[in-house]
Order: sequence, then C-alpha cells, then structure tokens
Amino acid sequence: MSKDDVQINEAIRAREVRLIDSNGDQLGIKSLREALQIAEDKNLDLVNVAPTAKPPVCRIMDYGKFKYEQSKKEKEARKNQKIIELKEIRMTPNIEEHDFQTKLRNAVKFLGEGDKVKASVRFRGREITHQDLGLKVLNRLAQECAEIASVERAPKLEGRSMIVILAPKAQQS
Repeated sequence: MSKDDVQINEAIRAREVRLIDSNGDQLGIKSLREALQIAEDKNLDLVNVAPTAKPPVCRIMDYGKFKYEQSKKEKEARKNQKIIELKEIRMTPNIEEHDFQTKLRNAVKFLGEGDKVKASVRFRGREITHQDLGLKVLNRLAQECAEIASVERAPKLEGRSMIVILAPKAQQS
C-alpha cells in the first residue's frame, strides 16, 4: 500500500468488506453501503487497509488525522537517522610531517562525526614509480586512526591515485 493509492469512502470498489471499528473492534462482514453508513454516522472515514484480502478489510477512522500522525512519525524517523558521508583527504607521496598531522587531525574529526574518510595519495609525473611511498603514507594514516576507525578498503591504486577508505568504529556504549 503506497501513500497515494489508499481507497477511502466512495473510492472503495468491493461489494462486501470486513469492518473494523474506530476502537479496533471487529464488526464482521458488512455490505459496502452499510459500512459507509456506519462510518458516516460516526462522522469518520471508511479506509481500505487491506485491499488484497478476501473480503477487503476496511477500518473506520479519521483519515486526515491518520495521515498527519503518519507524516509526523516519518519526519521523526528521518530526523533520527544519520546520513554517513564520505569525506576525502588528499595527500602526496612526499608529504611533510606538519601537513600529515593536519590531514590526520581532519581525518580524526571526520571519523568522530561518524563520517567515512577516503584518503588518497595522488602521484604526479614520475612519482608513480614510487608507489611504495604512497602506500607508507596511507598505512601510517590507517595506523594512527586505528583506535577510532577500521580500514574498510585496503590501499589500492586507481589510475594515478592510491586510495584507502576508513570507516568509524561503532560507538561502545
């Protein structure tokens, strides 16, 4: 049942329906006309909650209020979920110590916020012949972040860049 194809009141096309009261009590199998009359007497809507059942199951409820509650629940669920982003840190194979420490601080900050970190070493010109230097830099970064992160993807050469992906370890509570 998607959001838009819910059958309400006169849109229901069944001859007989299994009726559920607004309190959740079963009223049994009724004709559609009878069910609509009961809903109208209570000043509520008749909503088809299980159109595939034989006969279809309809519930008497305030549909506007139901939709509002549904949207509130969805909004709350969206608010509570954390979208994990992939942050990138770029380095060179012959990075200086201070620059490395700065990149490391950024990586630790990103991992602390719950984001993944993609660390890449870009080889320019003839640096590509010294892939071992790039591997050392990435392994050192992974080593320094070992307490708060795990290596999701080991260092791997892709074109002129060597890439490692670090994922934050689950918070121990």
